[in-house]
Amino acid sequence: MQTILTGVRANEEPTLGNFLGAYTPMVNLAHEHATDSQINMFVPDLHSFTTPIDHGKFYDQIIKGIKYYIAAGLDINNPNVHIYRQSRVPAHCELCWILDCFTPFGEASRMTQFKEKSSEHSDNVTVGLFNYPILMAADILLYDAKYIPLGEDQFQHLELARNIAIRMNNKFNNELFTVPAPEKEQVKFMHLENALRIRSLTDPTKKMSKSSTVEKSKISLSDEPKVAAKKIMSATTDSEGVIRFDMINQPGISNLLQIESLLANRDLQDVIADWAGQTSYGDLKRKEADSVEHFLADFQAKVTNITDAEVEQVLASGEKYANDVANAKLAKVQHAIGLSK
Repeated sequence: MQTILTGVRANEEPTLGNFLGAYTPMVNLAHEHATDSQINMFVPDLHSFTTPIDHGKFYDQIIKGIKYYIAAGLDINNPNVHIYRQSRVPAHCELCWILDCFTPFGEASRMTQFKEKSSEHSDNVTVGLFNYPILMAADILLYDAKYIPLGEDQFQHLELARNIAIRMNNKFNNELFTVPAPEKEQVKFMHLENALRIRSLTDPTKKMSKSSTVEKSKISLSDEPKVAAKKIMSATTDSEGVIRFDMINQPGISNLLQIESLLANRDLQDVIADWAGQTSYGDLKRKEADSVEHFLADFQAKVTNITDAEVEQVLASGEKYANDVANAKLAKVQHAIGLSK
């Protein structure tokens, strides 16, 4: 049985863009492959330390992040669905160190995310930030994951994981690690060819970012629904005066059409046809504001109904599974490299 693995950092409040672009597609994949795949939904909590966080709130953020997945529709009663915290599976860190010792410095130093993140946090550039793609490779290879739903900015790290797996297999044992599928196959599997990407409400040429300091640019999943509706009403549009889908010349209007398509679970072309030729941006904004307000009210009610005890029960089961699988793989690696007979 193949393994599908993904993780979402818990140190920042997810946005509507994260929900529609990451949570919902992963939940849909879990439903689609409920009987033919192991679905590993892990919390990469150790990765969170690569950038500044609020340590006092971190544990509660982790628990809330898991509630978000459950509220999004993840079937936690499916025996093939596993939720676990990276930090509760020590094999991740040991395998990371082993992979470190077989990864050339030059290869690791080519990762563009390190260059971008280090420029954003120039006062806090750590060894962990440099090394996290190797830990990411360990996260993947421990479970023989073939498909790893992730953002496009992470594909270079996926390729690094593939290179490491191939190198280790060639050096020690051709069956040591499953090599993750290449980028094109990942894109097809995750249905990313026509994936919609939610943009910033203040600068729709950029994606909606949970790390943005401009509150009006994003809708957070914890936003009070009426506040979120006001953000939609104040969203940047244009002076064209007609509603049409044109990401180059009308990115703001196009973004609102995408939000309607995703929240209503309707084909984008049908939504575009509904609004074609209309000229009232206010009507479009009111429609989307109402949709966002109702979505958040319903979603937040679902989150509230999930208890910490339920989350802890899910984690206990998932972390037992994760440790069993990870320790078996680590033992195989230890034997291959000469740490055991």
